[in-house]
Amino acid sequence: MNIVLLGPPGAGKGTQGERLAARLGVPKIATGDVLRAAVKDGTPLGLEAKAAMDRGDLVPDAVIMGIMKEALAAPTAAKGAILDGVVRTTPQADGLAATLTSLGKNLDAVLLFEIDEEELVRRLSGRTTCEACQRPFFGRQPGETCTEGGMTGTLVRRKDDEPDAIRKRMQVYRDQTSPVIDWYSTHGAKLVRIDAIGSLDEVEARMLGALGIS
Repeated sequence: MNIVLLGPPGAGKGTQGERLAARLGVPKIATGDVLRAAVKDGTPLGLEAKAAMDRGDLVPDAVIMGIMKEALAAPTAAKGAILDGVVRTTPQADGLAATLTSLGKNLDAVLLFEIDEEELVRRLSGRTTCEACQRPFFGRQPGETCTEGGMTGTLVRRKDDEPDAIRKRMQVYRDQTSPVIDWYSTHGAKLVRIDAIGSLDEVEARMLGALGIS
């Protein structure tokens, strides 16, 4: 199954995407991860991406979709993939559709994780991030030490996790995502809305139930 994840930062789509990927035996492909890997490996598309970033420009959608196509064509994605952060705008939705078609693959579902704004503010304002590995933590305080991934870093609270910044990010998310939802609705995609409030197990059960996975 090829499944796109949509939802605001902090809704838990990354965690649920990992759980779903493990359940289905497919990889979870996140834009940032494959982009960093391509840059690190020095692939032709990775070099194009690095050149854009070095200029301070956004990486063009065509380059990102080229990198995504390589990831989706890999043997590990033969049975499908969970796509996290791949689609944020309608051109990216269109680009992903064309990429999947070129590979002879289908998009099986789009999962939209929905959460109340005040709950999101509560969650994210209690989040800290490791300066070294960028892994987020909940319930841990700034200044604590992280040793994940063989690196040692200090936990910090990012400025964009302050309540006012979170509300601004939510407005940007709504402005960007509303057209994407409309795009998928008009292109016949199976759009599934998931209530993202609750424990990890509760949200996972809703997600699996909506997909008909027992």
